[in-house]
Amino acid sequence: MGYGNIGKYVVEALESAADFEIAGIVRRDATRIPAELQPYRVVTDVTQLEKVDVALLCTPTRRVGEYAKSCLERGINTVDSFDIHSQIVQLRSALNEIARSHNAVAVIAAGWDPGSDSVVRTLLEALAPRGITYTNFGPGMSMGHTVAVKAIEGVKAALSMTIPAGTGVHRRMVYIELQDGYDFQSVAQAIKADDYFAHDETHVFQVEDVEALKDMGHGVLMERKGVSGKTQNQLFRFDMRINNPALTAQVLVAAARASMKQQPGAYTMVEIPVLDLLPGNKEAWISKLV
Repeated sequence: MGYGNIGKYVVEALESAADFEIAGIVRRDATRIPAELQPYRVVTDVTQLEKVDVALLCTPTRRVGEYAKSCLERGINTVDSFDIHSQIVQLRSALNEIARSHNAVAVIAAGWDPGSDSVVRTLLEALAPRGITYTNFGPGMSMGHTVAVKAIEGVKAALSMTIPAGTGVHRRMVYIELQDGYDFQSVAQAIKADDYFAHDETHVFQVEDVEALKDMGHGVLMERKGVSGKTQNQLFRFDMRINNPALTAQVLVAAARASMKQQPGAYTMVEIPVLDLLPGNKEAWISKLV
């Protein structure tokens, strides 16, 4: 559901997975179908499709709740990459009741952060129960923050870059094209007041062409220093450099697979056995990985 940056990579990930069949693509405009979607049904509502087991919600974060509710009420599993950390518990609670009452499963916040990074953070907590974990994002384009900026009145096009300052502190560099008739300072203040940006140092710049600045590269450096038992100075590092939407899409597909193996309800990725993310025989994976 949705065919923007993430949706395009989700289709590629599904085409590369032997245990999935694409039932169709749901998008606002089903009249203009790009060449890569010609083999599939393209519709404007999930009710126009048949035999849908799971819907991968490639929609703006702030609309995930309504789309998930609509699918779950029809008995369709959902997975999403909801990325407002402070609202995850609330969303999980709301969708859990709906999913259980309609015999469906919702896997929420299944991107790379929150998502796969959350699984790594959980493991680090187990390895060093006392200590501090710093998650440093970037440098790179944040899709969630960019979508949030685009929703601000007066913004024609936008790019939000995340720059790590260390120890989990980040600087947000926002580049916008302004719609005619709007005051830049007023729009900039509205961006800085948005919950996506209000807690970080944020700089807003007006540019002529946002597309000339875009790069989908991103990354994370996660560090934990802590105590194992009574032993001090345990240090762990997890570092990756990625294409942002491609990794988000791959996590969504893995979570969709895992959704078919859970009891009805809503889950975050830290609640799902990691082997459920993988296709095929469980015992074969245990033999290979353990």
